[in-house]
Amino acid sequence: MTPPSIIRTSTAELYDTYVMKNYARSALTLVRGQGTRVWDDQGNSYLDFTSGIAVSALGHCHPHWVAAVQRQAGELIHISNLFRSPNQGELARRLVGYAGPGRVFFCNSGAEADEALIKLARLHGMKKAGGEEAKCYKIICAKQAFHGRMFGGMSATPQEKIQKGFRPLVPGFSFGELNNLQSFADLIDEGTAAIFVETIQGESGVNPCTAEFLTGLRRLCDQHNLLLLLDEVQCGIGRTGKFYAFEHIGVRADAIAMAKGLGGGFPIGAIWVGEGAADLFQPGSHGTTFGGTPLACAAALAVLDVIEREQLLVHVTQASGPWHAALAALAKDYPKQMTGLRGRGFLTGVQLTGDPAPYVAALRERGLLVTPSGNNVIRLLPPLNTTAADLAQSVEILRAVFAAKA
Repeated sequence: MTPPSIIRTSTAELYDTYVMKNYARSALTLVRGQGTRVWDDQGNSYLDFTSGIAVSALGHCHPHWVAAVQRQAGELIHISNLFRSPNQGELARRLVGYAGPGRVFFCNSGAEADEALIKLARLHGMKKAGGEEAKCYKIICAKQAFHGRMFGGMSATPQEKIQKGFRPLVPGFSFGELNNLQSFADLIDEGTAAIFVETIQGESGVNPCTAEFLTGLRRLCDQHNLLLLLDEVQCGIGRTGKFYAFEHIGVRADAIAMAKGLGGGFPIGAIWVGEGAADLFQPGSHGTTFGGTPLACAAALAVLDVIEREQLLVHVTQASGPWHAALAALAKDYPKQMTGLRGRGFLTGVQLTGDPAPYVAALRERGLLVTPSGNNVIRLLPPLNTTAADLAQSVEILRAVFAAKA
């Protein structure tokens, strides 16, 4: 038998033979990135407005981020959470500075962060029920939600394509209409522990919570002693021009899930829990082997450094206005292809009249990488430091694709 180490074959063949087929991948093999651009193995350049699905907040290979990760990799990579590390303590301090008084738990992904919030809700419900388990454990979520693919998050995600094949699911979840406060109020009973929503639904069509709805949820939670849990995995870490998307509304959460852009490409997730619920987790009630390693926290600290030093929250706010105006103009010029615009900042959805898949492919052919969202939306997720010139180029590529399909 030929040793595997000396077999020479193409990347496509390796995927076809050895990688599970649970993704409908494009034919591209990407090999290099710099800033907002990536290159494939044929030398073709693309404007990357996927950002690794909102992960590469600083684009590709930002020098400060690269230096921080290289330096930490040469000092200390992993120690487990049996010991303290300066990076984890400092990152927790800085996240509390953004979110408010409370405490932080570190994990590895958005799915894990959402699972931690579900467990937090169960502990709150048990406390609310006087220490009795399985009496107060229900969580109200939104229809069209996406909270990950682990069993808790999947049970909180009422989409057949996510849940099919994995029943029975975790019990205790019910679903109201996004931005319909009464539909949530009608689901509350004595067994309810929490309300759990995405501030902006990213995977289901870029659907934001309205200010009236989110402030109404806060009011319901206060009235019924429920936790308000906000999933900011995709819309947080500066993507909307505020560090957290709910800051635009001014509402106060009891706990927040975050991940994606936090590590700038290195896997890290976290939850922030306000002072009222921060002591629900005690030793033995939750944990992680890899969460919050010195290396992961170094990457996240570098992301925060760049966001602050380069004033990227201001940049996203200022740059997104003209960009959105130019995108909205496309809807007027090509009404048979585009019907409107959704989202905020650099989490933007171009609403189409039909299936986004052909448009995603056509845009890729012209050098713009985007992702679909829901049934009829193209999602644009540029890095937070994307220039005005790159934003303008994305509009012109969209215009060219719409014109070709007119």
